Amino acid sequence: FVVGSEMSGGVRNISVKDCQFVGTDVGLRFKSTRGRGGIVENIYVDGISMTDISTYALTFNMYYGGKSVAEVLADGGDQTAATQAAVPVTEETPIFRNIEISNVVCHHAGYAMEFKGLPEMPIDGIKLKDIYILSKNDATFNFSKNITKDNVNIVLE
Repeated sequence: FVVGSEMSGGVRNISVKDCQFVGTDVGLRFKSTRGRGGIVENIYVDGISMTDISTYALTFNMYYGGKSVAEVLADGGDQTAATQAAVPVTEETPIFRNIEISNVVCHHAGYAMEFKGLPEMPIDGIKLKDIYILSKNDATFNFSKNITKDNVNIVLE
């Protein structure tokens, strides 16, 4: 399931329910970048089963550059979020907020979660509930706020 990359019109009021992902490169992917604009909000994801996800079970990346996650990781990963300075907020600044993800089970992912928001517009108001992820690598959070975790378990393989 992917939301992004060209977000100028925004995405609102979406429900994703009872899906199974087997052998995909990413499980749940939210992506955009500066200059794309748009508001992504009121997304509800519930009842997801994942197995053998080669990269991230869940990723929010506001530095999307046109490559797949597998390509970015093969190139050594993207450290952009850790080194970026804030720029002025404009209508071209993407906004990701008010997203609820619940009842997710993932067995065998490369990485559990990645949150890469913008310093001027952090990913905001993400509710994670009843999530179990078995992965090789833990979760990372950059420029994100109001992330609530209720019964979120990440087990490293």
